[in-house]
Formats: sequence, C-alpha cells, structure tokens
Amino acid sequence: MLWDVDYTLVSADGLGTRLYEVVFGEMFGRELPAVAPKAGRTDRAIIADTLAMAGLDAPRERVDAFLATLARQVAVADGMNVRVLALPGASAAIAALAASPGDGAAAAEGGIRQSVLTGNIRPLAALKLRQAGLNEHLDLDVGAYGDVHEVRAELVPVARLAASQVYGADFGGRSTVLVGDTPLDVEAALAAGARAVGVATGTYSQEELTAAGAHAVLPDLTDAARVRAAVTGALPARRALLARDRGVTGPAGAAGRVRSRW
Repeated sequence: MLWDVDYTLVSADGLGTRLYEVVFGEMFGRELPAVAPKAGRTDRAIIADTLAMAGLDAPRERVDAFLATLARQVAVADGMNVRVLALPGASAAIAALAASPGDGAAAAEGGIRQSVLTGNIRPLAALKLRQAGLNEHLDLDVGAYGDVHEVRAELVPVARLAASQVYGADFGGRSTVLVGDTPLDVEAALAAGARAVGVATGTYSQEELTAAGAHAVLPDLTDAARVRAAVTGALPARRALLARDRGVTGPAGAAGRVRSRW
C-alpha cells in the first residue's frame, strides 16, 4: 500500500513552502512572490506553475535545476531542528498494518507491505517522515516521488514496478492501495485501477473524497482497526453507508460495497 505524506501522515508546518522560497532566492536573487496550489500535486507540477507565476521564461526548462537545488536545501534542513508532526493515529495505523496479514502480493512476513506515493521529492519525504518518527515499516525504496512526473497518477506504475522488482510479485489492480487526503490521491488510484482510501485530515471533507470516487473514506487515522478495514476492503464504502442510513436497498446500495481484498 502507498501512503500520501502531507496531511495524511504528517503536518510539516509549511516546510516545503519555506524551502521553495530559499531555492527561488538562491536561483533568481529575489523573493518568491507566490507558490502555486499544492494539495495533491507533485513538486514537478507545483514548481513549473510557481515559476510561471513568477514571470520566468520557459519555466518547465528550469524545473530540473530547481529540483536539484531543492534537494540540496533539504540536506541543509536535515541538520536543523525542523518541526514536523505526525498526525493523530498515523504511527499506530502504520504499525497495525505492518503487523496485519495481507493477501497476495501485498502480504509481507508479519504484515502488509507499505511505502509512499507522494508529491514530495524523496529527500523531503524522507526528512518529514523521519522527523515525525514514522520511517519505521515504510520501504521508501519502492515508493514514488514528486520529481518523476507532473501528473500524480503517473507515479503509480513507478511504485508498482519498483515493488515488483524488489518483492518479485505482481501489484496490479487493487492489490495496490493508495491512501490520501485529496481528490487527486483518489484520482491517481482510480486511473491505475488501484483501491482508493480517502482520509479527511486535510482540506477536503469526507463527502468530497467520496464524491471523487474513493472506495472507502475515513475521518482520520485514529482507529487503527478501521484503517485496516478500509485498506483491505472490509470497510464498506461511505456511499454504501449513506445509502444504508437512508434506507436504500437493492442494487444501488449493494454497488457501493467494495468486497475486494488484498
């Protein structure tokens, strides 16, 4: 399974934006006027739009240099006391999944294989997770990161390929599960035929994540058993629960229930 990082597992108190400001100043000798919308997007996409908003010519031709400078600044920040907090329940949820038997390709000795699919470049994702105390049980070598592509959905096959090479298993279809707090996390999962679990710990509500097509939606990660049920498919989709609460039965209600498991 693949976790989103920001506002799913951690709150980094604007660390990414501050690093963008430092990098922009170093590269262009002036203050960064604004940062493009970030929720659910990759660093490669955010940087391209941020540079365009700053009035720079050929912004996409400058993205690779920005990413390289960003990685260097992350290394500097790694030696400082940066404030990154694990969101409530994140550590326990990761540990519970690591101790839970999975099915098929997702099954690891003693638990479910876990990594990240994040808009962050890998050094920044690793820094945030380490500072939040969440690096245990996450195999970052088989994750996918925001320098790879502007479109988040394109990161899913990258993670699948890495995991298949390391573990010698097929992670196609819903044997891959994405967990995230934005509709773009859900969209990425659906585009790849993966299972999508929404977590309303960011700026999007449970209703918005359900409307985006998530197979299951959680208010947060504080109930580890419920997180596992959402990941494995044992938790009914929120739309099915709403239908049940409204007394809807028959095909419409049944369609909302997701029965697939890893």
